[in-house]
Amino acid sequence: MARLTLVGAGPGDPELITIKAIRTLETADVILYDALANESLLNYGKKARVKKFVGKRYGCHELSQTEINYLILEYCASYEYVVRLKGGDPFIFGRAQEEIDAAVAAGIEVEIVPGISSALAVPASQNIPLTCRGISESFWVVTGTNRNGELSKDILLAAQSTATVVILMAMSKLESICDIFMSYGKGETGAAIIQNGTTPDARMVTGKVKDICFRAKNEGLGNPAVILIGDVVNLNRDLLKNKIKNNPHFITLEHEERQSSV
Repeated sequence: MARLTLVGAGPGDPELITIKAIRTLETADVILYDALANESLLNYGKKARVKKFVGKRYGCHELSQTEINYLILEYCASYEYVVRLKGGDPFIFGRAQEEIDAAVAAGIEVEIVPGISSALAVPASQNIPLTCRGISESFWVVTGTNRNGELSKDILLAAQSTATVVILMAMSKLESICDIFMSYGKGETGAAIIQNGTTPDARMVTGKVKDICFRAKNEGLGNPAVILIGDVVNLNRDLLKNKIKNNPHFITLEHEERQSSV
């Protein structure tokens, strides 16, 4: 009987993949991988006879979800073990359930190997905790858009909370999101945009809800990026201030840019 395993590839840094995920890739006959899965992970699939890109990213869909589902069934009909390598964690906005439903309906055995979600790892990689005693008691993870491409209504609820809010796949809606948070009196709340988090190409802009949209546009930040709203963002600034205070040779990108403009 054919088997399908959905594997979480983690947030981008290839070292942030689990041992179980590596062992799964090592035994795969076929690997179907996403745009946000680091391609260096394919090196673990030495046994795989097929390694095929099936990625989807905002504004650039290699295959539709329906086409990916059919592709999974096709390869499961010809090979014993198919691995679907998905960015982050398969169950965090990864449309994993649709692939599982298609496989189960065809009588294919399915297993899940969880991955580290960018919602958790990307803020942590920039020294920003999602919860902190006295600042934030909880956090929300929200998608920017619903299945119709409209702004998620959960953003309205999140903006009324005191929780840290992590918003994924939402750069195209950034201005609207900031407007909503400001309408609930959150203009002075800390905010950050982290692009390509956990990778060598990572870039971050911090500010407040009232000015983060301008700052992000000024720096040319875009997808893939994580939007973070909450006063925990200020803890990153405090850490950098302490580094500069204790080490005069430590220069941040922001400080370097300021000096070059003088």
